[in-house]
Amino acid sequence: MTSHRVPENIARLGEEARHISAGCGINSEDVVASIYNRAERIAADAVHAGVPSRRAVDSLDDLLTSWWFGFPIMLLLLTAVFWVTVSGANYLSAGLARVLFAGQDILTSIFNRLNAPAWLHGVLIMGTYRSVAWVVSVMLPPMAIFFPCFTLLEDLGYLPRVAFNLDPLFDLVGAHGKQSLTMSMGLGCNAAGVIACRIIESPRERLIAIVTNNYVPCNGRFPCLIALSSVCMAWYSGMDPEGAAGSLMASLIVSGMVVLGVVVTLGISWILSRTLLRGIPTSFTLELPPYRPPQIGRVLFTSFIDRTIFVLGRAVTVAAPAGALVWMLANMRVAGTTPIRWAAAFLDPAAKWMGLDGMILVAFLLGLPANEIVLPVAFMGYTGASAMVDAGDIAEMAAVLRVNGWTWVTALCTVLFSLLHFPCATTLLTIFKETGRARWAIATALITTATAAVACFLARAALTGSFSPF
Repeated sequence: MTSHRVPENIARLGEEARHISAGCGINSEDVVASIYNRAERIAADAVHAGVPSRRAVDSLDDLLTSWWFGFPIMLLLLTAVFWVTVSGANYLSAGLARVLFAGQDILTSIFNRLNAPAWLHGVLIMGTYRSVAWVVSVMLPPMAIFFPCFTLLEDLGYLPRVAFNLDPLFDLVGAHGKQSLTMSMGLGCNAAGVIACRIIESPRERLIAIVTNNYVPCNGRFPCLIALSSVCMAWYSGMDPEGAAGSLMASLIVSGMVVLGVVVTLGISWILSRTLLRGIPTSFTLELPPYRPPQIGRVLFTSFIDRTIFVLGRAVTVAAPAGALVWMLANMRVAGTTPIRWAAAFLDPAAKWMGLDGMILVAFLLGLPANEIVLPVAFMGYTGASAMVDAGDIAEMAAVLRVNGWTWVTALCTVLFSLLHFPCATTLLTIFKETGRARWAIATALITTATAAVACFLARAALTGSFSPF
């Protein structure tokens, strides 16, 4: 009864108001129109915002989210970000390394004056400190460039457009559209990408996103990808790897690897959605936010404090004990050889099938705590040094690798393995905490490693025209 009476009461009040207005000679519609007109004049005088018109926003969205232009624009922006990162990080890394390794010399002189035991100096300075110095000098400059660029695109409102473009592809493979957002977070840190999977409500689709997040390279793998891409391009094309053309081609290779990582993510997601994690995909509604002018203060704070310092702190925490362990393995003697060289000889036959060699495979295994130390460990093994060594510039790095039997195929297969191989220890621990089960962390390590091994084997066989590496 009440639900019928309320509209009647409102209608009666409205009718009475019109009679009163008419009795006073007032047109109620004119009153309302005048109020709106005055409000518009006040707003026009008080508010001056550079907001694009709705038509301009729609036209821009039609361009950025179309099949014909959306993906090429996305790839061009990705390549531009990597080119800026590659070009700028080389100079910053060299300067930072000089400062940090000068600190190593100071600490060494202090240990010598104190007559400290050689083994203590080796573990603390040549192992722990040198590992931390290497990680900071190699990792900080690319992050200081990449994260602000990435945060800038996020602040502008472009990343949701990327998610919109990729959503139909994830829906096609039985995954959730929000996985594209968690994948974007993985570009900075795979552990952060795993945590971001909380935004996916479905437990099945959340697990798919967690397991496949590692196929997007994190910031810790970018130094290896960039350096070896430069070496590969220099050997294959004869370009100067440190010139403008060489840097651009290396950036294209890295961008291509990121795209390949997305393709592998879709492929493995499709396999998981039809085997271990079968189910019906849930719907995904994405509201595209408005374009906004970037807030420079927020961009710098978010990129440097929330991302750069967080990721760098994580890397230093795990790199310090890893450096001590690597030093001990490089200086212990078992039957006349070091454990690192013994392991490299043992793994060499299996590594050859993947287009690698035993030493780089050992470096990847010892780089489980932090991907940033993979190349220093490998060059320590190649040069016979007792501590992780700086590979120098691209030309010096290429010379050392060539002496140890590398070709451009080896470099390309190593880039491919670095893209797809098992997650770092921090990411595996995060997977365990997010899922509550160790089996999903183990399954992720096994699935990603198997993917990397198969991809490298097929790439080597296709590039050399032979299935046998011998």
